Amino acid sequence: MKAPHVYDKAKYHFETVQQYGLTEEHAFNHTVFFLRWLIEHGLMSRFFVEESGDVLEKFRNSSASIHEVYESWDRCLLDDMLSEEGNNFAMHYFDFDKGKYLRDYTKALQGSLQSEFHVEYNEENYQRLKEVIDRRFKEWKSPKNGWWPS
Repeated sequence: MKAPHVYDKAKYHFETVQQYGLTEEHAFNHTVFFLRWLIEHGLMSRFFVEESGDVLEKFRNSSASIHEVYESWDRCLLDDMLSEEGNNFAMHYFDFDKGKYLRDYTKALQGSLQSEFHVEYNEENYQRLKEVIDRRFKEWKSPKNGWWPS
């Protein structure tokens, strides 16, 4: 059995947010924006939907936050949480070394803030970033742009 692909874990960023004097939540804000987008676009695996159960239903009914959904997964984003299409997109877009997500995130939301970790998760910021991710997903789906996986 292959080891899961880890897109991100909040614990990777705890030391950095602590150095900035920020709350732990700031260690995973950048990921929960993407997680929410994936959920809203039906790009989660059946496993994720079944295992998330109550918290996902509460999220969809606005009685749980996206942070609570992420916390129920130990603040990790793993490949088995995503559908095949979700993984294909995330592998290209959310990859921190080669993907465009972090650049889009900082360009859309960081502004004059000290770092990307200072970005607050709120509805206004989500809507701003959602437009960017929607555009990137559409570009990725277009065979002529070279993003489409073989």
